[in-house]
Amino acid sequence: MENIVIGIEGYVGTGKTTICRELVKKIPNSILLHGGNIYRAITYGILKTGLINVKEDNNKLSSLNIKNIMDKLKLKIEIENNESVIYIHDKKVNEDDLQSLETSIATSKISNYANNEKLYEFGRNIVESLKKKYNIIISSRDIVNMYPKIDYHFLLIADLDERVRRKLNQYKGEISFDDLKKHIQTRDELQEKSGYYKIHPITRVIDVTDCKSVEEETNKILEYIK
Repeated sequence: MENIVIGIEGYVGTGKTTICRELVKKIPNSILLHGGNIYRAITYGILKTGLINVKEDNNKLSSLNIKNIMDKLKLKIEIENNESVIYIHDKKVNEDDLQSLETSIATSKISNYANNEKLYEFGRNIVESLKKKYNIIISSRDIVNMYPKIDYHFLLIADLDERVRRKLNQYKGEISFDDLKKHIQTRDELQEKSGYYKIHPITRVIDVTDCKSVEEETNKILEYIK
């Protein structure tokens, strides 16, 4: 039986990663490909090396060749403990650095300007390679355009205030509710300008606002997977 590819997209704070990890537990021979973390790692590398001033250099962003940046950073993807991890210059990138507020906002901005064609080609090649051995669960943005042959595609949505509450737990008092709400609204706007959150014919929209547990959220998705 041929392995399948499941795409999980969602608005900020809907719990994509947590749900994906639960799906890996429930779907045999599956791995989690953090597609969004590839972009985050590229952004993190740009911020750390100062290749571009993300706050000011919009002209440079619009001509940014993402694949060239990946090559300069010597970015590699490995599978460890059933999940993808990213190395830059042979050093594993810390998850906290990838998920920081600074990286998150900069990632949304870069994705709004940059040409993603080469990155998508890179992603397709990774998926095709991994699919030979595993069922793949992808947590990312614009998954259908990146991998049109996807078997299942889900878009997670939730009430804005509920999303803020969930993210607030992640940042552990580093930011106020109101400030975080503004950050999330800004990221939503940037993501939508980038053409993300599209509903395709294959897409199932899953509202997780009232879900009381990760298992309940995951079961909503599993209802559609044959």
